[in-house]
Amino acid sequence: RAAGAGLPCRASRGRSGRSSRRGTWTETDTRRPRRPPNFTKRQVRHGAITMLNALIGWSARNKFLVVIMTVFIVLAGIYAVLKTPLDALPDLSDVQVIIYTEVPGQAPQVVEDQVTYPLTTAMLSVPKSKVVRGFSFFGASFVYVIFEDGTDIYWARSRVLEYLNFAAGRLPKGVTPQLGPDATGVGWVYQYVVLARDKSLAELRTIQDWFVRYQLTKAPGVAEVASIGGFVQQYQVVVDPVKLRAYGVPLMKVVQAIRDSNRDVGGRVVEMAETEYMVRGRGYLRGTADIEGLVVKSERGTPVLVRDVARVELGPDERRGITELNGEGEVVSGIAMARYGQNALDVIRGVKEKLAEIAPGLPAGVTIETVYDRSELIERAIATLKTTLIEESIIVALVCLVFLLHVRSALVAIIM
Repeated sequence: RAAGAGLPCRASRGRSGRSSRRGTWTETDTRRPRRPPNFTKRQVRHGAITMLNALIGWSARNKFLVVIMTVFIVLAGIYAVLKTPLDALPDLSDVQVIIYTEVPGQAPQVVEDQVTYPLTTAMLSVPKSKVVRGFSFFGASFVYVIFEDGTDIYWARSRVLEYLNFAAGRLPKGVTPQLGPDATGVGWVYQYVVLARDKSLAELRTIQDWFVRYQLTKAPGVAEVASIGGFVQQYQVVVDPVKLRAYGVPLMKVVQAIRDSNRDVGGRVVEMAETEYMVRGRGYLRGTADIEGLVVKSERGTPVLVRDVARVELGPDERRGITELNGEGEVVSGIAMARYGQNALDVIRGVKEKLAEIAPGLPAGVTIETVYDRSELIERAIATLKTTLIEESIIVALVCLVFLLHVRSALVAIIM
């Protein structure tokens, strides 16, 4: 044995194959590695049967615990069924955030150079973003930031908004980008039209924009209510270039006069007889007459008003499309968009409840009719699924009953 080793040793030869006279001792471990036991199929089957017998025996001895676990499992299943989002159209779209920027009157090439390109390059460094796409149109820019699968939509929106604050300084003055709604292409779940026989399209669009839309936005799960169709009313100042030249008034001076006059100002308070009076200058424009009376230029005490160089009227905004109903004429419509990941069926129910709630507050003769309701498609899909599951359960039960001649096995197939 080696000194102090306490292990069995043996003599070994050198590289030449001869053993030295005194011998060379090396420590070796003569214990052989243990092989895993080779179980036969019969032994494996016997072990499985033993485990099942032990499980059945434990369940028979602890009936109360088994009943409690069964109740919890049943309640969890019922809760999962009730909370499962129901929709007939699966949402397979990527997690994306849309940045919309309006640049009025600019050509697509100018929009690309001044808005789309700076925003696209700034969004390339957003964490977890995999694709950034930019589209430039006449007067508008769209930038799509697509994230990796599994990214939380609201985390992605916050990151895009954070990088958007840094990119805003590279944009032209007066251009403000904004985020699109937290919805996807399949979020279009409900659409309605606003109808009236004695109302114009402009009046119906005003009712939709300033009353119906805001009420439906409060419905749970609604990301946005988009208005389409009709005419958006606006005050239009149509200048006469001949009169502008005759009075010596530049066009920008007319624009500046209207912009500066449409605002309220506040002052300090004046104390009189131990009473405070607030000083306030009221200057909001409330009609065409207010705009016509604005002073553009004053020469030798004679003012030049807006009505002297331009015509003020209430007219519609420019339109890029129309909305028709059944080919019978134009209508005003609204689209309810569901939020990302929401239960479409619950969102539609909430929108219908809001419509029923605001119906008494509509002007006389104004009605709201449904033109698209996905809940009908969802309910038909659920009914088809129920019918198919019942038929399959019956078929499986019959097969078990005929081939196994065992009633309990057939019942298990039906219940499970």
